[in-house]
Amino acid sequence: MKKTFIWIGTVIGAAAVLSLAIGAVERTDMPRTISVNGECLTTAPKDKTAITLRVTTLAPTAVESVRNATAQAAEITEKLKSVPVEMQTTQFNSYEKTEWNRDEQKSVTLGIETTIAIEVSANSITSIENVLSMFAGMQNVFSENLRMYTSPEVLKPITEKCLGVAVENARVRANALANGDGKVAGKLISVSYGTQTNDIAQPAYGLMRSKMVTADAAINTGGTIVAKDTDVSVSVSAVFEIK
Repeated sequence: MKKTFIWIGTVIGAAAVLSLAIGAVERTDMPRTISVNGECLTTAPKDKTAITLRVTTLAPTAVESVRNATAQAAEITEKLKSVPVEMQTTQFNSYEKTEWNRDEQKSVTLGIETTIAIEVSANSITSIENVLSMFAGMQNVFSENLRMYTSPEVLKPITEKCLGVAVENARVRANALANGDGKVAGKLISVSYGTQTNDIAQPAYGLMRSKMVTADAAINTGGTIVAKDTDVSVSVSAVFEIK
């Protein structure tokens, strides 16, 4: 029994030494890597123009207020069918409207106010200008949030191309750092990235009731809405093998 015990212990000890040796080989074979950042800055054209038409009605009862707002929104939707635009309802709410009465020193109820907002967008600036003219002066209809933006269909390929540029920028940096040790950047092992755009709703000048937009920043001397291209920024964090 004693000899058997010693033999088993010897086998276990040999296995432990072999395991440590394999682990040492694996650690030796681990590739050297370098982690760097890369950036790309570009622009994308703003191909869409949009405006929000807001219907607001006030009536003594909720039924009457909702009925009036719905009827007027339906009228707007019907008229918009004659213009090459896309539209969607973005807001529909009804609530009791109150205001502070200074004479009575208390809050008084004015009625039930209902709001329906319809976002109208188009590929043509002229179409949106026609929409503004079409509803100028219409009672209970407000125009707001006039803006130009880049559609996802246009933005996606530009962003993907910029991503490739950012990765190449990271590789150039990796090579510059590796050259100091007489090495070069090899294959890309991993990469993570993020994108940013300044494609926000602009210009936004609050409510513009019964009139065309007149802000100088929004309309040039020829009466046409203008906007700068969308700034696109892509940043990556890449890990390269060093050879």
